[in-house]
Amino acid sequence: MTERVKKQYDELKKREYRNARNKERILVDDVRFDGMSRSDKETELFCKIIRSEDIVLREGDRIGFHRHRQKGGQWFPSGNIVPNYERYLREGFGGVYESLKRNMHKGDEAFAKNAMRCIEEVFAYCERLKEKAGKELRAALEVVPYHAPRTYHQALVMMKCIIYTLRLVEIPHVTLGRFDHYMRPFYESDRARGVSREELLELTEEFFISLNYDTDAYVGVQQGDNGQSMVLGGYDAEGNDCFSELSEVVMDASMELCLIDPKINLRVSKKTPLERFRYATEMTKLGLGFPQYCNDDIIVPGLIRLGYDVEDAYNYAAAACWENIIPGRSFDIPNFGNVVFPKCVNKAIEKSNGDEGFAGLLGLVISCLEENVDAAIGWANSKIETIVPHPYFSLFIDDCIDLVCDYSEGKMKYFNIGFHGVGISTAADSLAAIKKTVYEDKICTLSDVKKALDANFEGYEDLRKKLASCPKMGNNDDYVDGFLSFLLDNAEKSLCDKKNIRGGFFRLGTGSAQGYILKAKECGASADGRFSGEPFACSFSPAIGARIAGPLSVIKSFTKFDLKRVVNGGPLTMEIHENTFRNEDGMMKVAMLVKSYIEMGGHQLQLNSVNRERLIEAQKNPEEHRNLIVRVWGWSGYFTELDVEYQNHIISRTVFD
Repeated sequence: MTERVKKQYDELKKREYRNARNKERILVDDVRFDGMSRSDKETELFCKIIRSEDIVLREGDRIGFHRHRQKGGQWFPSGNIVPNYERYLREGFGGVYESLKRNMHKGDEAFAKNAMRCIEEVFAYCERLKEKAGKELRAALEVVPYHAPRTYHQALVMMKCIIYTLRLVEIPHVTLGRFDHYMRPFYESDRARGVSREELLELTEEFFISLNYDTDAYVGVQQGDNGQSMVLGGYDAEGNDCFSELSEVVMDASMELCLIDPKINLRVSKKTPLERFRYATEMTKLGLGFPQYCNDDIIVPGLIRLGYDVEDAYNYAAAACWENIIPGRSFDIPNFGNVVFPKCVNKAIEKSNGDEGFAGLLGLVISCLEENVDAAIGWANSKIETIVPHPYFSLFIDDCIDLVCDYSEGKMKYFNIGFHGVGISTAADSLAAIKKTVYEDKICTLSDVKKALDANFEGYEDLRKKLASCPKMGNNDDYVDGFLSFLLDNAEKSLCDKKNIRGGFFRLGTGSAQGYILKAKECGASADGRFSGEPFACSFSPAIGARIAGPLSVIKSFTKFDLKRVVNGGPLTMEIHENTFRNEDGMMKVAMLVKSYIEMGGHQLQLNSVNRERLIEAQKNPEEHRNLIVRVWGWSGYFTELDVEYQNHIISRTVFD
């Protein structure tokens, strides 16, 4: 870490700058003009907010674009997005502006005028910023954002301009996409003209620090849930490995700074060499909760199977947590509903008369899954109908620029909806427990189970213990693992032939997001012995408290289903004790475990280096552990900034030595 970077890093860690922000919030209802359309109103709101922003700069700041206002406009229900950074890096804002001006008669002229007005306000802000900027930032602003950048530094400034302006109106989860893909030409051009790797590493670290200044001002379920993730590596349609020197620079910067942003996603496949997994394990060792691994062998064909063009599928990025999305080509909303598997099993038990046998019970589970899916589809369609115009946001979807239309018209190439899959291991464990205790060992009836669940096991402790002792997901036991396949198979089948009201399709995933806490609170006791309201496992993982043979048995259990069918996203999540990483033997074992998971057909994987005793100590003395980072679900945050229920869940997860 250079002295320049260290100075900025130390200022960031003090967090004192947060106290200087304007706490007032400007809402769309504050913009009152009779006869104004919603598009006009959103434009006016954007313009008012950006004009109200004072210029905030740090000493020696080469990136700029920091928040003055703690809150932006009203929350914007767009889901997670990956803007078309490549277009702006290729054309500049000026190129997009001229395209709208030239083609406005071919589309929605009112949209074009509003979008152009937003761009003009961005230019005006940048002029104000340039007046106060230091020499290097001022030089960059002579080029960007109007023109396309010519250097790596200019490209970083362009990136921050896009992120900053989108965040002003509280568009949530502005993801960085395939950073090493679109930034590589600028990096290699600088290297070719003599700029050293060390100089570009320093710039990268300054950019990363700038991303972290405003994380507390971004909307999210918890602090740190801000969507600032990026994707590295991957393979193209010709089979070429896209991992480069820039990819290594990004990972080195992340490991040197040890900040929560940007979260790193590493695209890999069966062809990825073991040395790269070993290198990435150095990052896991630091306890950052990343990289998250994404398997091209599963995700790319899975996206093609859903209906994405081959070229687009190979260009996928992770949108915020893990949801796979095509940068700049879609308005997919990958987190617009939930299939809550334990609730479906519980409903099937409620509907059963006890006479239909286990096969009949499974039939009721299928019926309840279909009901859940239909309800989720209905809710999603109703929310699509409420989407309002937003000219500035629309500027970051290619088709909106080319067709001169607002995103709310739904004319973009992809407008698909994703559903999370919540509590899958709890549901599979419950079915296995019912099969064994009721239909095989016959130690109780389904009616007994139903009464026990209704009573939250009060007065049924012996039965609860018997249910809890039945086979559990994560032990490579086909007896229970088959139920995971059964549940995913039938949930996916109930979605695969349905279209949303914009003509797009629905996608199922195995990620739970915050549903492992929130949806679990809404779910009564379950037949695996779980009490009412107790949390589910995070995403695609063994249930909390389940006895597990070891990490290899876990990855075997969770790779038996064809995961190409559920590529909305959702990682297998595993906690590994920090002592495992203390020597080379342990590091190589972790790297080989990851490689094995990918070769077995795993979808996504996140590993966390943890020390439970340190987490408990941090709960007791938070001021002494302010910089302790943990993986929460699809993102990492500072442990002491989380609500206690999320802290407790992380502490309760199974830790492998």
